[in-house]
Amino acid sequence: MGKAAELSKFDRGQIVMDQRLGTSTTETARLIGCSRSAVVSIHAEWINDGDTSSRRQGVGRPRVIKEKGRRRLSRLVKQNRRLKVAQLTAQYNAGPSASVSEHTGHCWIWDCAADVPFVCLC
Repeated sequence: MGKAAELSKFDRGQIVMDQRLGTSTTETARLIGCSRSAVVSIHAEWINDGDTSSRRQGVGRPRVIKEKGRRRLSRLVKQNRRLKVAQLTAQYNAGPSASVSEHTGHCWIWDCAADVPFVCLC
């Protein structure tokens, strides 16, 4: 049997508030539409950690450029602020990291450039 749908942040907050207001576990589970054990574990997590964020890993598509590659691309942008996107992508692909398309490079360069002033000659 597959995994149950993940509760949203709002639902997790509702569970914490309902429990703090004294609503029974069964009633909270019925209102949210989840199991009683989910209500108990989310409330216990909030009491112990002060946080109810989900810790489910591996959801979604893997990143094309990992964190190390992102730092490398950021350094390339800082060093060569006047290069075209195609040239920056070519320099990135010449290194040890996995090759990326020009479109992916363009998206990541704009993301890296949020804190670095540079001229985009697209």
